[in-house]
Amino acid sequence: MSEILSLIQSQGEPSWVQNVPLWERAPWIEMDDHLQIALKNPSPRILNTHLPFQLFPKSFLHSKAKVVYTLRNPRDAMVSRYHFSKGFKVLKDPGTVEEFMERFLRGEMEYGSWFDHVKGWMEMKERANIFFITYEELRQDLQGSVQKICHFLGKELNSQQIDSVVENTSFHKMKDNKMSNFSLTPENLFDHTKAKFMRKGISGDWKNLLTVAQSERFDRVYWENMRGVNMTFPWE
Repeated sequence: MSEILSLIQSQGEPSWVQNVPLWERAPWIEMDDHLQIALKNPSPRILNTHLPFQLFPKSFLHSKAKVVYTLRNPRDAMVSRYHFSKGFKVLKDPGTVEEFMERFLRGEMEYGSWFDHVKGWMEMKERANIFFITYEELRQDLQGSVQKICHFLGKELNSQQIDSVVENTSFHKMKDNKMSNFSLTPENLFDHTKAKFMRKGISGDWKNLLTVAQSERFDRVYWENMRGVNMTFPWE
């Protein structure tokens, strides 16, 4: 999503995403040193965060800032996070798939429970300055998704510019772009021999990792937590 927003910002012209690291184009609001990075970028700025709404700056509620909230099938999110943990040295070893899944389902992650995160932001879904989209929608119809995001942001791009956004945000294009694939992350933070930021870029990879019993256990916890949420997701 950061890559999509970067290319929409540059009207499809790819030189910005090809020459500036993603974390400088879309700095993280929860990182101490990223405020100064953000202030160097011209307005309107792109900012990144994993924060649940409960910890998100409440000044947002009185601002004109817009949020594109991207969520993903929690099974795939869990599997992605499992593989990521193997390389990111700040995090403890993920252990077995079973152990990691149970911690994920209990919400014992750095940013808390996936369920609480989604439900917290979902309470804001009626606000005109929040746009919800899933990873699965991006995978299924990237061009249509880019057009919707442009409309939400009030950015008018012609068909050629939208085509460029779509082309340059494909998984393979991003995987080959060292400014976007996080291969520039220092070795003292990430062991690139154990994991890759850009791994597969698919939906449904959880089926290759979870057993039938684990999948059934995940489903039970999922529906217990999502009962009463008035929104249907592509993976349901």
